[in-house]
Amino acid sequence: MYDTLPSPASTLPLAEGGARADAYWRVIARNAFPFVVVGGAWEIVAHLGIFPPRLFPPLETVAATFVHLTVTGILPHHAFDTLVRLLVGFTLAGVAGVAIGIAMGRSRVAEDILLPLVSIGAPIPGIAYAPLFLLWFGLGNVSAVILVAFVSAFPIVFNTWTGVKAVKEVWVRSAQAMGADQRRLFVQVILPGALPYILTGMRLGLAQAWRILVGVEMLASVQWGLGWLIFGAREFLNTDVMLSGIVVIAAIGLALEKLVFARLETFTVVRWGMMT
Repeated sequence: MYDTLPSPASTLPLAEGGARADAYWRVIARNAFPFVVVGGAWEIVAHLGIFPPRLFPPLETVAATFVHLTVTGILPHHAFDTLVRLLVGFTLAGVAGVAIGIAMGRSRVAEDILLPLVSIGAPIPGIAYAPLFLLWFGLGNVSAVILVAFVSAFPIVFNTWTGVKAVKEVWVRSAQAMGADQRRLFVQVILPGALPYILTGMRLGLAQAWRILVGVEMLASVQWGLGWLIFGAREFLNTDVMLSGIVVIAAIGLALEKLVFARLETFTVVRWGMMT
């Protein structure tokens, strides 16, 4: 009785599956490599004794502190309060920033009035506004949320305005030639054409929101928050607690990027063939 060899057609799916698996693991290895290098360098410096352990703890100490703060519920509580402030402030910034940017892009009068104000206010560091907002709105959540919305709106306004201006004139004229009214022109031409710029502005605005929120939580006398946690840990030289808070900030930022912006991009501008 003779053994039968598999046909080339039957081995093709196996080969394709193996190639996809290899490519998947190569992507993981490529993305993990910088973290492995930094982690190894950190461990070498921590164990050489160049810095005191309280100022430069090894990674195992940071991991143990992270697990302890998470299990006891302290770190999730701080992260939840910060995330609520971030989402509320950034939502306000997104709505207002996109509306103002579209108005500036579609109206010459709005552009002439608002562009100089935005151009002057945007380069000022967000933390410079903090004392004013704390005086106007008091200590606590209100001033933190409004300041986050105000500071993170600037890049959203600029990029939305740029995106509306960048819409090709041939698209607009073609839609008008086919009988599109102003509403359909905006919904089907202007907004999709400006969307890549709007998403870029939202990403930049989110980075601005993180920076100002962590800073203002240190100043606004909030009871819970990652900024307050980091600032309080600094007072007692708890570097491991500070690093745990920084890790949570990085994880939340990465999750928002991958779960929100990347998926929104995939289902809109990438699907429409406007980006690769």
